[in-house]
Amino acid sequence: MANYVLLYHGGSMPESPEEGAKVMEAWTGWFGTLGGALVDGGNPASRSKTVAANGSVSDDATSPSGYSIIKADSLDAAVELARGCPVLQGGASVQVVETFNAM
Repeated sequence: MANYVLLYHGGSMPESPEEGAKVMEAWTGWFGTLGGALVDGGNPASRSKTVAANGSVSDDATSPSGYSIIKADSLDAAVELARGCPVLQGGASVQVVETFNAM
């Protein structure tokens, strides 16, 4: 079983406390359906910068808006789990990235 990073791109923040409560309820429910597949619920992300090989630094306009880490038997299985992610309801997309142990 491998770990998969779910990178969220786009979406929006809740506009009211009531909307925020509904969003949190949706995340809690989704995490519950993941059960033991959930490795790290993650967090929202904000600004980012990119460091190039030559040492130059630039603002990153395509930075992820958040992440979570799950485990699954295959990339396709991880994609199926990602389909239930509440971030999709807010207009964001989910990039599913397989990781592997290198050390």
